[in-house]
Amino acid sequence: MAQKQKIVIIGGGLAGLTAAHMLARQGHKTTLVEKQSYPFHRVCGEYISNEVRPFLQKHDLFPSHLEPKEITRFMLTSPSGGKIEMPLDLGGFGLSRYAFDQFLFEKCTQAGVEFLLNTEVLETAYVPNENSFSIFLKNGQELQADQVIGAFGKRSRMDKSLKRPFMENRSPFIGIKYHMKTDFPHDTVALHNYNGGYLGINKIENGAYNVCYLGNKEQLREIGSIAEMEKTYLYENPFIKELFNNSEQLLERPVVINEVDFSQKAPVVDHILMAGDAAGLITPLCGNGMAIAIHSGKLAAEAIIHNKERSAIENWYSHHWSLRFKRRLWIGRKVQKLFGSAFSASLAVGILKTFPSVGHSIMKRTHGAPFH
Repeated sequence: MAQKQKIVIIGGGLAGLTAAHMLARQGHKTTLVEKQSYPFHRVCGEYISNEVRPFLQKHDLFPSHLEPKEITRFMLTSPSGGKIEMPLDLGGFGLSRYAFDQFLFEKCTQAGVEFLLNTEVLETAYVPNENSFSIFLKNGQELQADQVIGAFGKRSRMDKSLKRPFMENRSPFIGIKYHMKTDFPHDTVALHNYNGGYLGINKIENGAYNVCYLGNKEQLREIGSIAEMEKTYLYENPFIKELFNNSEQLLERPVVINEVDFSQKAPVVDHILMAGDAAGLITPLCGNGMAIAIHSGKLAAEAIIHNKERSAIENWYSHHWSLRFKRRLWIGRKVQKLFGSAFSASLAVGILKTFPSVGHSIMKRTHGAPFH
């Protein structure tokens, strides 16, 4: 067992919160820096594969009191109105990040995690002769740490300060999320394609549905507003048009993020263990980003818990991260190219109707086995 260390985690999403909880429970002095304060909304599919359920239950992190919605079926539609439905192999549950992140934050606080909320990290510096990190905050404060976990999401100031290669390229994708009251099967997660992107919907807690779509930045710039972009492009798909015309919006305004990036990323950068979307964003088609975030946070914590030397920690994490996620992320990026256009989406729906086993094969290759 390694000696107890001082850990700083940058970012308080699912990966950061999972790692923080595990490390604090093992006695490590754990500080999590998050630029917002809980609870808050995030652009996210809000569908979680059941592969994480045994782990969450084992660590008393499954929020049964929030009554997450069981999801057992998958629907795929094309812009022309074609549709295919199939059972999900593992299934999953629907739960908002607003509720789930708040629950995990409370669990981490009980475990002894120190939180610095409404606080942004500007940069980190690894100091070789001290074998430790200096972490510089926007408020002028400086933290010291033996280990740093980067769980700062899809694209952030930290990525720029670390000069990560993918930051040199602009992403054409935006993410937009709503919560709605609508009439839709409570046990189904759907993926509706349109020319330029695709939209996912599934039930979450309190009778609400999460509606989240991947949009095109150029389409928004051309049209000028989100609402008009939706009418011009998304409404081409009759399922999306019906959804928006027969639903009640529950948020004051949609939650929006720019520059959603699916580039390949490294799991260790400048001695920082990258977890969640900071290590690689799984395409929304695979509906599995939340599960991968939780699993990668677990692996980052275990790398520190089970190893002593920095090189051993980094090698252990890189090996186990690649073993579990590298191929899944690669397949997800390839399969995504089939979606977001009328022709390819219609082709995909036709193939899956004719050969349902293809759909199950894709799910199997982009979802992991249950873990504890």
